[in-house]
Amino acid sequence: MSPLAAVETDAGGVTPPRHFLELMDIKPAVLRRMLDLGARAKRGEVAGKPLAGKTVALIFEKPSTRTRVSFEVGIRQLGGDAIVLSSKDMQLGRGESPADTARVLSRYVDAIMLRTDNVAKIRELAHYATVPVINGLTDVSHPCQLMADVMTFEEHCGPIAGQVIAWTGDGNNVAQSFIQAAARFGFTLRLATPPELAPPARLVDWARAEGARIELTTDPVAAVQGARCVVTDTWVSMSDETEGQKASRHNLLAPYQLNEALLRQAAPNAIVMHCLPAHRGEEITEAVMDGPQSVVFDEAENRLHAQKGVLLWALGAG
Repeated sequence: MSPLAAVETDAGGVTPPRHFLELMDIKPAVLRRMLDLGARAKRGEVAGKPLAGKTVALIFEKPSTRTRVSFEVGIRQLGGDAIVLSSKDMQLGRGESPADTARVLSRYVDAIMLRTDNVAKIRELAHYATVPVINGLTDVSHPCQLMADVMTFEEHCGPIAGQVIAWTGDGNNVAQSFIQAAARFGFTLRLATPPELAPPARLVDWARAEGARIELTTDPVAAVQGARCVVTDTWVSMSDETEGQKASRHNLLAPYQLNEALLRQAAPNAIVMHCLPAHRGEEITEAVMDGPQSVVFDEAENRLHAQKGVLLWALGAG
């Protein structure tokens, strides 16, 4: 987990591409700058078409609703052009290496967004690209989602630093990005997961070494107690799991459902987040999803605005 973009210029003074791969790779002040750019864009304070003449390749190896629409609309609203590609459209899906794909696309486009299962693929792509590469989701992280989540929290609750955020469910890629975000934005994160689905110990150790307060438990009530925000995610990802594996995960995760009884353990003014898509009645109940404490659809909207901030920063247009 060595930093790939911890500084904005390399030792030789040549500015490298501004990749957005992991929150842990980027300084807190730079992440805050992206959020500020996104908030300005949301308020209509970004003048003109700052991405005019810029083209961004959006590569999807996994299905997408929010990531595709938010990136495509955001790029166009900022004056740029988007080319949407699936693995079926590209030689990348037929055995061409990420390195060769990166070299070629860097000669055509101004930035690349990749949504993939394979974290090694996006890291290789970024290593060989001479244009910014943006992580649209991998099997170990979802940093664009966390930028939207921090934006949403602060819109509803004020500064996130010093607050308590609770996670209940699977220690999946979104949970792992929450761990990185706790280190970068200064909030306490309590994660309640089954032992079998706990987040990687190496990542937790890194966050704690960075000064983050990360609390791990198998008890969702303990995690949620007094929290200002409660977060969950789907129990079964888009990966190809068998029906038996899905049933096993449901059995493990049933006690972690975000329902009204669990939410009552949080702070009275707590908000509820879910990155979507949701399986209502599984990881979250209808009553909580559609209840007065839910900010789920504000969170979904903010993918558009937060990613505008990422794009403006990555392309040096903000």
